[in-house]
Amino acid sequence: MKKKLFVGAILLFGVSITLTVGAERVVAQGPAGAGASAAAQDNSHSLNPIKWVKRDPKDSTDAPGTRSDVEKKLTPSLQAQGVLAANATATDACAPFTELAECLAALHASHNLGVDFNCLRADATGVHTSADISGCKVADGEKAQGLNKAIHQLKPDANARHATKDAEQQAKDDLKGIGG
Repeated sequence: MKKKLFVGAILLFGVSITLTVGAERVVAQGPAGAGASAAAQDNSHSLNPIKWVKRDPKDSTDAPGTRSDVEKKLTPSLQAQGVLAANATATDACAPFTELAECLAALHASHNLGVDFNCLRADATGVHTSADISGCKVADGEKAQGLNKAIHQLKPDANARHATKDAEQQAKDDLKGIGG
């Protein structure tokens, strides 16, 4: 009984000290003065690290308008390499991907490993297009797995990490080759 009373008293004391110290911190911050609303709207002091990065949309291959131009430039090159079928376009193949580099890596991985691109695309993006994937080992549900896991699922005997790394490098080289 004495032990429970002692533990209860310690807990009550700890909580009261914590609340007192916390209240002093709040008081020390002061009220929101006249410049508080202006400071809140100033993005130069944002705590969001994404806002710290200055990004020029003209340089991005994924900016609206420029992505389709880049895909049009890539199509003949990818067809010549045998990565993309002669009757396909990079625009159609890459539609479900959020980033063009991811799509190019999936195209190269598919070509390098002899895996059906439609299966790989469905597993990597979680998007099931009108393409026939009935013969594929697609993941349950429609959750994106990423290229590495998709390769491992479709071709378990392949070194998925190495294949992903190689395909990503080939995608970077493709983009560099067209100035993207």
